[in-house]
Amino acid sequence: MLWSIAVVLIILWLLGLVTSYTLGGFIHILLVIALIVVVVQVIQGRR
Repeated sequence: MLWSIAVVLIILWLLGLVTSYTLGGFIHILLVIALIVVVVQVIQGRR
């Protein structure tokens, strides 16, 4: 489920870049949070 959320956020972020429509940078903050969570999950999964 975490991967699904990350993929959706990345797609929305890319759409925001293409259409120049962002919610005041909110989607960029969500993207950064999603990337941090994915990295943490990958690091914990290797243990």
